[in-house]
Order: sequence, then structure tokens, then C-alpha cells
Amino acid sequence: MKARVTVTLKSGVLDPQGQAIEGSLKSLGFGGVGAVRQGKVFDVQLTETDPSQAEANVRAMCEKLLANTVIENFAIEITP
Repeated sequence: MKARVTVTLKSGVLDPQGQAIEGSLKSLGFGGVGAVRQGKVFDVQLTETDPSQAEANVRAMCEKLLANTVIENFAIEITP
């Protein structure tokens, strides 16, 4: 199985990197950009065959290492 974890900053948390990307896009002529928030994606190959157990394991990984749950949200997608 594979898991894709998407980690993003919670709303209300300042995102200086997103603001820098937004400014750069505008300076490159992309005027239709309203706001940019940056995040990160982790692709994890799992040996677990039970989808619910795989999700539980990945959730634990997120809570312990992959995401700072004080300032970040995470979403998990499990695929065969």
C-alpha cells in the first residue's frame, strides 16, 4: 500500500514562504494569484495490507514526526 500525506499550515498561522512565492508569482506577471500557502507532501510505501491499520499507522507517524500538529494540519490518502 501507499500513503500520501499532505501537510499544510493551519489558517491563521503566518506563512512567510507562501507570501514570498505569491510576490514572486505576481512579479513574474501572474496577476490572477490571490494568495499562496505552502505545504509539503510525503509519499510513504507501506507493507501493511489492511487499509484501516495502514491509516492508523500513518496517522501516528504524522502526530509523532511528519507534522507539527500545533501549527499544521495533515490529510492522509491510502491507495493500494
